[in-house]
Amino acid sequence: MLEMSAVTSYYGSSPVLQNVSFDVPAGALLSVLGRNGVGKTTLMRTVMGLTDRATGRIGLGGRDIRPEPTHRRAGLGIGYVPQGRGIVGRFTVRENILMGSFARPDGRRELPQLAFELFPYLRDNLERRGGDLSGGQQQQLAIARALAAGPKVLLLDEPTEGIQPNIVEQIQDAITALNRKHGLTVVLVEQNVAFARRASDRFLMLDKGRVAAQGRAADLSDDLVHRHMTV
Repeated sequence: MLEMSAVTSYYGSSPVLQNVSFDVPAGALLSVLGRNGVGKTTLMRTVMGLTDRATGRIGLGGRDIRPEPTHRRAGLGIGYVPQGRGIVGRFTVRENILMGSFARPDGRRELPQLAFELFPYLRDNLERRGGDLSGGQQQQLAIARALAAGPKVLLLDEPTEGIQPNIVEQIQDAITALNRKHGLTVVLVEQNVAFARRASDRFLMLDKGRVAAQGRAADLSDDLVHRHMTV
């Protein structure tokens, strides 16, 4: 469903990702792991076409999307929940969610009922301003906004970072349900190794912008975690 082949991605003239290759089969969940500053967020931004330049191949469903601008990548089926969430504080919950629907190629502007099944709070607070929500509620809203685009692949950049503990489990359960129950292909940047092991089919370990290791979730050993994630 999603692949990178020998991708190098740049900010200015500096390569931040170097010769990165991986693939995610349809319906799988890939966890991207590594210390802070090793290129995990840049990998997600590269998939979305948000770095200054990239070389290599980025495939979506067999099609090379690297030449495509960001809005076309979204329209082709990639949903993105960035680190920091990117909620528009003055917009209502309804308006924030509907923003995601503008990426739909069929032109439909509707609220995704699946999001309300996962996050009933949003359904009950549609007219509340996004800026008045807690951090965890804003993360739920960011996921709902991405779902409004009807994505084939969902990119999640540290979705439980800085979230109150009572909502972390809800978000983790929602991610698992989207993948296992609803068949959505997921790429997840995650620091919680226990959750990555529990939820993932595969993992990708980055170190200094390069792939340090990758494989099945069952192969994510304590030794790999110690070598590439311990500070």
